[in-house]
Amino acid sequence: MESTRTTDSAAAARRARFGSLPERIRYEDMVEETPVAGRDRAADTYSADRSLISYSCLALDLGL
Repeated sequence: MESTRTTDSAAAARRARFGSLPERIRYEDMVEETPVAGRDRAADTYSADRSLISYSCLALDLGL
């Protein structure tokens, strides 16, 4: 009988301290959808000057 009273008081203390669980969040509320912008075809074309900026090679830098 004493152990039942102890567990009831412990359960009551937990409920008083922590209360209840928060409400569940729906999946639709967690996801944000944004439209994708179209690709820039001009940026995808090859440019010799631009490729030297993004490509780093020690041999090219030394002129070898």
